[in-house]
Amino acid sequence: MDPIEHVEVNPLPFERFATVLDDDGRAQLDQLVAHAREVFEDRTVWCINSTAQGGGVAEMLASLLAYTSSVGVDSRWVVLNGNPAFFRLTKRIHNRLHNSAGDGGPLGDEERRIYDDTLKAPAEAFARIVRPDDVVLVHDPQPAGVTQALKDAGAKVIWRLHVGADEPNELATEAWDFVTPYVRPADAWVFSREQFFWRDRLPAEGSHVIPPSIDIFSPKNQDLDRDTVTAILGAAGIVEGVDGAAQPCFERENGTIGTVARQARIVEERPLPLHAPLVLQVSRWDRLKDPAGVIQGFVDHVVGEIAEAELMLAGPSVEGVADDPEGAEVVEEVTAIYQGLPEEVRRRVHLAQLPMDDRQENAAIVNALQRHATIVVQKSIAEGFGLTVSEGMWKGRPLVAGAVGGITDQVVDGETGVLVRDATDLREYGQALVRVLSDPEEGDRMGAKGRQRVLDHFIGVRHLRQWVELVDAIDAAGR
Repeated sequence: MDPIEHVEVNPLPFERFATVLDDDGRAQLDQLVAHAREVFEDRTVWCINSTAQGGGVAEMLASLLAYTSSVGVDSRWVVLNGNPAFFRLTKRIHNRLHNSAGDGGPLGDEERRIYDDTLKAPAEAFARIVRPDDVVLVHDPQPAGVTQALKDAGAKVIWRLHVGADEPNELATEAWDFVTPYVRPADAWVFSREQFFWRDRLPAEGSHVIPPSIDIFSPKNQDLDRDTVTAILGAAGIVEGVDGAAQPCFERENGTIGTVARQARIVEERPLPLHAPLVLQVSRWDRLKDPAGVIQGFVDHVVGEIAEAELMLAGPSVEGVADDPEGAEVVEEVTAIYQGLPEEVRRRVHLAQLPMDDRQENAAIVNALQRHATIVVQKSIAEGFGLTVSEGMWKGRPLVAGAVGGITDQVVDGETGVLVRDATDLREYGQALVRVLSDPEEGDRMGAKGRQRVLDHFIGVRHLRQWVELVDAIDAAGR
């Protein structure tokens, strides 16, 4: 296996953002494009992470690099290939950064040996292809160990961490201590929110806040009419009672038309009724997303109150996410919980693994699910940002979400959704669901405000502007 893999970047028209901006916004868009071309003239922008599909980071990189490429910036995407021991270790680090013990394993000398040995070949490979003055964005702990090699090659290196804890405990700081020596040589460090800064480990003056964004034109977020939503869900085997009047089609990133043909792998007593109110959580199969709590809170506090409501937990097929070794374990745990439910309750709970053979087909299924849902849930007990929150709001859905991490930067409690102040409180979570399910008009109001909030704060124009400004500042400082 090669130590690194180049991911194809297909340009997307940056000017499409003009269709959702006012006159001032369009003028600022033109200025941003001109400035980006100036800042990145005669240099390459590289993004390095650990997977090309299956998570929010990969989704963001696919869109952001496509847009920068379309305006004349040489944009490249490279992923490193690791072994199972390496990804078990980096998942352990990931969990600790969320204040969670994860598998409970150590972060000692042997783990540092595994980390260093795995990244030696990728670091050498990256150093051979990166030129002096190139800009390299290293994402998250997995590739952090290549930072020094990139600096030695003369590149400007920015380490970007997508996860964190508002009040880090000893587990999080243990992970900081493991990773800090690798990222300290970087020119800057970027976090999703100020609370995630690695205080006393990395200088505050070099630490910056850049929240993530969603691509509102991607297959996951593009507008779909009601009939197309239903057709896609029918083709994926998710709902019953589809009349076949519409085709399960979506627009691919290259402008061609795609068709949903693959079916989800679903654990259920019977298919989801087409017209039932749906509570939906879409996420990776991760204990920090609290799938067990999503089910139990629904069963204990919603089933007896809202007679027709149904619950679906949807996530990627676990075979399709290479850098998450815990996914299959979580699916087994959640399935066991499901199987332990009384039959009459089990009929209203659905577990769906969505096909990952075609990333854009997968995105279209998620899009249709979120648009079909009555409520989008993100009941995380820890969260770096939570792109599914902005995705749900963009579709005009009210959110019920844990008041943790970057979720609180997106959801305005009582306006665009309901925040569960104690993310582990199943009663509070269940009561929030009942509140929104019982008042569809309030849900519609929340959804409309949520869509506008995404447009104002969480689309690619803002995101790209912050990156250009940061690189410009690094250049000006002579770092």
